[in-house]
Amino acid sequence: MPGIYKAIKVSEHVYWVGAIDWTIRDFHGYTTKRGSTYNAYLIIADKITLIDTVKAPFKDELLSRIASVTDPGSIDYIISNHSEMDHSGCLAEIIREVNPEKVYASTMGAKTLKEHFAIDREIIALKDGSELSLGNMNLQFMETRMLHWPDSMFSYLAQDKLLFSQDAFGMHLASMERFSDEVDEAILNYEAATYYANILLPYSQLILNLLDKVGKSGLDIQIIAPDHGPVWRRDLSKILGLYKQWADQKPTNKAVVLFHTMWHSTELMARAIEEGLIAGGAHVKVMSMGSFHRSDVAYEILDAGALIAGSSTLNNNMLPAMADVLTYLKGLKPKNLIGAAFGSYGWSGEAALQIQEILQGMKVDLAGEPVKAKYVPGDEALETCYALGRTIAEKLREVAINE
Repeated sequence: MPGIYKAIKVSEHVYWVGAIDWTIRDFHGYTTKRGSTYNAYLIIADKITLIDTVKAPFKDELLSRIASVTDPGSIDYIISNHSEMDHSGCLAEIIREVNPEKVYASTMGAKTLKEHFAIDREIIALKDGSELSLGNMNLQFMETRMLHWPDSMFSYLAQDKLLFSQDAFGMHLASMERFSDEVDEAILNYEAATYYANILLPYSQLILNLLDKVGKSGLDIQIIAPDHGPVWRRDLSKILGLYKQWADQKPTNKAVVLFHTMWHSTELMARAIEEGLIAGGAHVKVMSMGSFHRSDVAYEILDAGALIAGSSTLNNNMLPAMADVLTYLKGLKPKNLIGAAFGSYGWSGEAALQIQEILQGMKVDLAGEPVKAKYVPGDEALETCYALGRTIAEKLREVAINE
């Protein structure tokens, strides 16, 4: 490929040499409305070092950017911080073409890469706390297992006070801007939160442990370079503070009402619950699963204190879109939620009970028994829904006071 792609300098010794994917719209079930980047970084040291690679179709873009700084054949070391395919998809080919002196990964990464690819050379395992000399510079390594894969690892370049954070502190955002301070703040906040909610939420306790570990490490971090999205070079306390807030999962006065409906009966119930919540002083987000995607719901749940879900009954089951979103949320393991189930039906009415069962499996604190209405809900059913909304709003207020 002609050398049309150029590297971008990130710090004194580090260049961004990744790829921009403007077209991706699905990342294993998470809608990436603004595309993504696959970030790789080149350290110009005595031992020229490549940190991560890119998704397989973007190999030539990676090589073109590297070539704008140095001959790719001059790369001495390759370090894989994370073996997921969007960062290692072209690794085997790059190793064959570049023929580096050494290839490194975490202890688990060395095993995972061998299982992923037919790499016919040694991958050297880097233990937690180990260091690697690049001649005139040093890299330090910190295992971050299950954040969000078993092989995940941080690398720290002391000379530039730069942390290569793999998937942590990233976001799916394709843009011409390489630094967070160049991106519109509203977009930055939304995409960072959406990424956390859809990728990292299940590992929140591990993230709290990691933030504590990094804080106690004594590392002077001035730049955070993640594997997706922009590089953080200013006001790092903002993204670190947001991660702490999201990982704490402290309940707020916000309720998310999810529903899916056939002939608007369940929708009427959702709106009655909404009115009860509002009357009780709660902030409310009502989401029809005919209009919203599961990843939009995950974003809204991130700062919510309540989850109320309802569906019509179809063929003795909840509607498919409701089953989809609840299965997705269950896997994300949100905590500290109050909730309830509801739904309309014609002759069997299993949906509300099935929703309650899933909410119980998610350890949601149920505010009462499922509310069910046969065919079109009448005044009595709607009053019951309204009362449920009021009850949940009061519980949210109590939680807020106790916090």
